[in-house]
Parts: sequence; C-alpha cells; structure tokens
Amino acid sequence: MVSAGDFRNGVTFEEDGNVLQVVEFQHVKPGKGAAFVRTKTKNVLTGAVVEKSYNPTAKFPTAFIERKDMEYSYSDGDLYYFMDPESYELIPVNASDLPDTFKFVKDGMVCKILSYKGKIFGVEPPTFVVLQVTKTDPGFKGDTATNATKPATVETGAEIKVPLFIDEGEMIQIDTRTGEYLSRA
Repeated sequence: MVSAGDFRNGVTFEEDGNVLQVVEFQHVKPGKGAAFVRTKTKNVLTGAVVEKSYNPTAKFPTAFIERKDMEYSYSDGDLYYFMDPESYELIPVNASDLPDTFKFVKDGMVCKILSYKGKIFGVEPPTFVVLQVTKTDPGFKGDTATNATKPATVETGAEIKVPLFIDEGEMIQIDTRTGEYLSRA
C-alpha cells in the first residue's frame, strides 16, 4: 500500500481498477483548510493523463510494473519484435505502444519492455545511443557562429540537429530522452 502523502514521480498504484503512474506531484498546505496532494497521473495501460487531488492519508495498493531487458530484432508492418535473451522467444509489440523516442533504436539494441500482469504497455529505449550520420550538409569554413546547428539524418532515419563540424559517416552519441546531439563517439 502507498499513501498519497508518499507520492513521488514514477510511483505506480491502482485506483478504481486502473493502473496509474505519478507524473507530477505537489504537496499543498493552504492557509485555510486541510492539506492535500495535487497530482498529474498517467494511466499506464491507456496513456491518458489526468490531474487530480488526493487527501494525503488516502491509501492505494501498489502496482508492480515489470521491466525486462529485451533485444530489438525487427519490424513487420505495425508489429515490432523483441527477443527475450533468456528464452530466445520473440515477443511482438504493437507500434502504438512504442514511444516517439523509439526512432533512435536500431536492430540489436537492448530496450526495457514494460508490462503489467503480462500485458505489455510500453518500451523504454536505451538512454544514450551511438548512431552514424548518413546525410547532412557540409559545414563551411567561416561558419563559426556560437552554437550553430544544422539538420542531420542518422542511420535509423531520425533527423536531429548537430553542430556544423559534424560530417557524413561520423558516429555521434544521442540522448534519446531529448533527441539531442551529445558528442562524437
């Protein structure tokens, strides 16, 4: 059991048959009246985000989300297949369950598969990936404006902004949470 007063970002709990994850929380102590916890929760199965206030003493059953490392194998239409490294079983994941950050994942990368009571509801790609730049305009001598960037396409087809000194064929490190260039690899 978890009480509303113990809510933190990432805490998962069950309420009215739904599995909710705390996205944001704020403990509010108004000058008049009782304290309460203002939250923004996400339904992990449907993806719906709801703002709601709770009494800090309210208790909810804790929902245990299973996070398992699996290797991305290939895609076939709207299904993306991940291999369990222990049983070598291929598990299909629907394209609607993949986050926008999945565009940085290539074959063979290890991702975390999120499931609740056997139902897969999400995929977490690795935080940092190293990819090759396949297409970008050349940088010219004299282009030395501070923090100037240009568009570049990486081997997975995703497009990001890179500094002017990056050329085609270079390996770069990308933060998948923000989609930003970090460094040369």
